[in-house]
Amino acid sequence: MTTPPARRTVLGTGAAFLLAGCSKYGTSSSSSSASPTTTTSPIASSKPSADRELAEKSHIPVGGGKVFKEQKVVVTQPKQGEFKAFSAICTHQGCTVNKVADGTIDCPCHGSKYRITDASVVAGPAPRPLPAKEITMKGKSIFLA
Repeated sequence: MTTPPARRTVLGTGAAFLLAGCSKYGTSSSSSSASPTTTTSPIASSKPSADRELAEKSHIPVGGGKVFKEQKVVVTQPKQGEFKAFSAICTHQGCTVNKVADGTIDCPCHGSKYRITDASVVAGPAPRPLPAKEITMKGKSIFLA
C-alpha cells in the first residue's frame, strides 16, 4: 500500500519548480553602445578566474564599456587608457546589467543606471554602487584578476 506524499513534500517540490522557472529573469542579451558584448578573445572556462582574458583593450570603447555576462563583470574606459571593472550584478534585485551607453551602465529590469567612472548610482532604484572588480593589463589584453 502506497501512501500519498506529505503536504510539505508537494509544496517544496512546487516551490522548487517555480524558482527554477524564475532563475533566468533579467538575463537578456547584453549590448554596448559601440559593439556587441561578446568577445572573440579566447576565454577558457576550465581555468580558474585568475588571469582569464576578457578582451583586448581596443575592444572597450572610450567613454563606454562592455558587459561580460558569463564572467558577471562590466569593463569601462571612461578616458583613453583608463580601464575600470565592476560587478555586472545590479544592487537592486540582482539582475545582470545589459549595456553601457551614454556614460552609464544600465540594468534592464527596473531602470537602474550607474556611472562608468566609479559605478555610483545615477538613477535608482539601485540602493548602492556596483562593487569594483580587479582587472590587470598584459600587453594589449585585459584580464580578470
